Amino acid sequence: MKNGKKPTLAQKKFLQGKGLVPENWLIVKDTPVELVVVSRAALLKRTGKTRTFRKERL
Repeated sequence: MKNGKKPTLAQKKFLQGKGLVPENWLIVKDTPVELVVVSRAALLKRTGKTRTFRKERL
């Protein structure tokens, strides 16, 4: 699995809108269609579970 990156301000707002605490999540992939995140705790446990969110078009 690739290393996650710290979320930008726009990504933090998106994660807050989904009910997540942005400080606990790292961004793995950010495309115009989807956002893939991994939790910092999952990286410590080496489980590497990710969550994928679809972005709605405005």
